[in-house]
Amino acid sequence: MSVLSGKKILLGVTGGIAAYKTASLVRLFIKAGAQVQVIMTPASKDFVTPLTLSTLSKNPVHSSFYNEEDENAVWNNHVELALWADVFIIAPATANTLSKMVSGSADNLLIATYLSAKCPVYFAPAMDLDMYRHPSTIKAFSALKGYGNTMIPAEIGELASGLSGEGRMAEPENIIAFLEKDIESRLPLRGKKILITAGPTYEAIDPVRFIGNHSSGKMGYDIALAAANEGAEVILVSGPTHLQVKHDSVKVVRVTSAQEMYNACHDYFEAVDVAVSAAAIADYRPKTVATQKIKKSDANFTIALEKTKDILLSLGEKKTKQFLIGFALETENEIVHAKLKIQKKNLDLIVLNSLNDEGAGFGKPTNKVTFIDKNFAIEPLELKTKEEVAIDIITKIKNHYNV
Repeated sequence: MSVLSGKKILLGVTGGIAAYKTASLVRLFIKAGAQVQVIMTPASKDFVTPLTLSTLSKNPVHSSFYNEEDENAVWNNHVELALWADVFIIAPATANTLSKMVSGSADNLLIATYLSAKCPVYFAPAMDLDMYRHPSTIKAFSALKGYGNTMIPAEIGELASGLSGEGRMAEPENIIAFLEKDIESRLPLRGKKILITAGPTYEAIDPVRFIGNHSSGKMGYDIALAAANEGAEVILVSGPTHLQVKHDSVKVVRVTSAQEMYNACHDYFEAVDVAVSAAAIADYRPKTVATQKIKKSDANFTIALEKTKDILLSLGEKKTKQFLIGFALETENEIVHAKLKIQKKNLDLIVLNSLNDEGAGFGKPTNKVTFIDKNFAIEPLELKTKEEVAIDIITKIKNHYNV
């Protein structure tokens, strides 16, 4: 999955021949999973139509502060557009527009929006080679970089003048690659490895029956995706579940039993920075597993059980540098039991669930949790979606590393 997935991208199109490439650029943004809105300068409409970009972006195109043909039209609020965006890219960025960006000459909607932007701003210059090398253009590049903007360098190739040289706007595919690489490099958890467990475990009784629980694994999968979206390399050790996670930075290790999960966790734990134990691991397993299906005969049937290995406890004993997070699902004396688990298992943070809270527990899209850290600071949260809880957990990890 592209790092652009879910991003709100504002594309500014200016009046250069390279504007025709923005149709492909918008299409690639949409393919990457981004939301796109387009602002066009009046001159850019000579090179690509608003209808084309509106159709591809699935949003109306903005080009003026108000509709001159409709006296009752609502003005296009440049501040709202700027605040909406996660990323603002101006492509092509002509010499004229670059000059206005430097001076703050807000005589069109695009420049007014640029001056209001709080998100990262990228610009992809496009002009003839002599214009690209002119001292005023070089000075504009330097000034805009000094303002905190990021330049997507022009490429060498055939230009509209018939000359060949530097000044050709980067190809849409290369712009996408540049953005992905740059955004990834800025992600706060880049370079961190996180081990996450998810889902139930199944403990075999015979070849067709098992002891399990109702965990769907959704909480662990949401944490894995939230961690990967912040730049972390994730190892997701998953018990049996139908869930999938589509992200290049998430490695899924599928297991069935508690012993298999124990082995997988210990294979990876030493090399990770963070471990989050979100799986609902069986506490007991059958002492003996039948090799053949057990036939129904007696009215009563007894299975002798034995304890499984406590994965979280074993990780707490091995912990060196790792930030270790556990989950606790309780039905009574929740805070007391959670604090005891923090001490016993050497945890840095515990995420407490109570089955007494409506909307919490297995098989639901929501969760109501309380964070308790190793100093016993208690932070109850309101009912949220599991995706939102996952983000809250990742925020705790970022706070731990001050990123």
